[in-house]
Amino acid sequence: MYESAKKIYPREIGGRFDRLSRISTITLLGLFYAGPWLQWDARQAVLFDLPARKFHIFGLTLWPQDFPYLALLLMILAYSLFFFTALGGRLWCGFACPQTVWTEIFIWMEQLTEGKRLQRIKLDEAPWSWNKFRRKFSKQFLWITFAMWTGFTFVGYFQPIRELGVDILAFNVGGWTLFWGLFYGFATYGNAGYMREQVCKYMCPYARFQSAMFDKDTLIISYDESRGEPRGGRKRSEDPRARGLGDCIDCRLCVQVCPTGIDIREGLQYECIACAACIDACDSVMDRMNYPRGLVRYTTENAVQGKQARVLRPRVVVYAALLFVLVGGLVTSMAMRTPVILDVIRDRNTLYRELPGDVIENIYTLKLINQSNRPRSFAVEVGGVDGIELDGVDEPVEVEGGGVLSLPVRARARRDRAYGIMNIEFSVTAADDPGVAVSEDSRFLGPTP
Repeated sequence: MYESAKKIYPREIGGRFDRLSRISTITLLGLFYAGPWLQWDARQAVLFDLPARKFHIFGLTLWPQDFPYLALLLMILAYSLFFFTALGGRLWCGFACPQTVWTEIFIWMEQLTEGKRLQRIKLDEAPWSWNKFRRKFSKQFLWITFAMWTGFTFVGYFQPIRELGVDILAFNVGGWTLFWGLFYGFATYGNAGYMREQVCKYMCPYARFQSAMFDKDTLIISYDESRGEPRGGRKRSEDPRARGLGDCIDCRLCVQVCPTGIDIREGLQYECIACAACIDACDSVMDRMNYPRGLVRYTTENAVQGKQARVLRPRVVVYAALLFVLVGGLVTSMAMRTPVILDVIRDRNTLYRELPGDVIENIYTLKLINQSNRPRSFAVEVGGVDGIELDGVDEPVEVEGGGVLSLPVRARARRDRAYGIMNIEFSVTAADDPGVAVSEDSRFLGPTP
């Protein structure tokens, strides 16, 4: 139980799934590292500005009041994971998970500096020498440099990355900025460089509850036992059936290429991340032996047993329906989103004031938030009581792009029309677009009749 985990040396293998994995790795890493450097309207295109409480995503700016959109997005991501897992197993783990993607690039750097699988094994077993030192040093240099650049890029999503680069060169970095950059860089270095499969086996909860989303029609990587057994070595020219053997030549190449070190021939295991390296390995062996491909393949449990596989089944339909509703709700709400927010705060120190001429006055503070990225002029009005008027509002009200304006106003109504507690409504309309309008209810207090 307490035995130290043995280091796994994944063997290099080419094939269609390896090419897909490389494309996925390059694409996802490219998006991550290029994201903070993109510009949009003279600012960083993707910036989560926590001090200003604004999330800039290209032309969209989200505020704390837009938290429901984040909740919807998280729900969509969760149900997407359930949906694609029910259909295709652990596709996320094998091709898109950050742990898999960064581990892949770290393994590439290890192969570049230390060589292929057997060379790496021999290098680790050999005594220290100049050759071993320079190879290990080169690997560590690449790993640490890449990890630090990753930490720098991560912080660059929360602080303008160009300014951050200048601050680093000037040794003028804040404590929290330095902490998060080093923390994320160290996490990348440790997880992708050393922990690797241990993260997938012991730290990731997805491996533990994935079985709850699997059924006999879920697409998984399987070994065709009826075709492959019994295993055994043989010459290429020999007929395996004449010797009572299956197609598996027991070369263990599928085990050598597995990044988590499992044997797929023992059946579905929670350690399998569905990277499909074993499929590429087995197909290459089948090609050399002139056997049909597919001894290890993407399939379903029903298909392996000769039964008809079903794509449309209750859980898939339910997940798809929920996704459709959530995505539709998010798109609709975003499309109908008004780029202005109005908060009305009534002065609690004074219920009302009586002015000459039988006029009753209430005091309010209007907080206008312009969520668009350009300045806008707004017309402010009040209604709900006959003859009610606003004082202290200079038309039009100017609010800078992404700005917040606190506007003190006084609402006045005649005494004979304002008594007790009455409902009123403040409304704000953009001068350049009447469709950009928002209203907020409040209370107007007067003397008891």
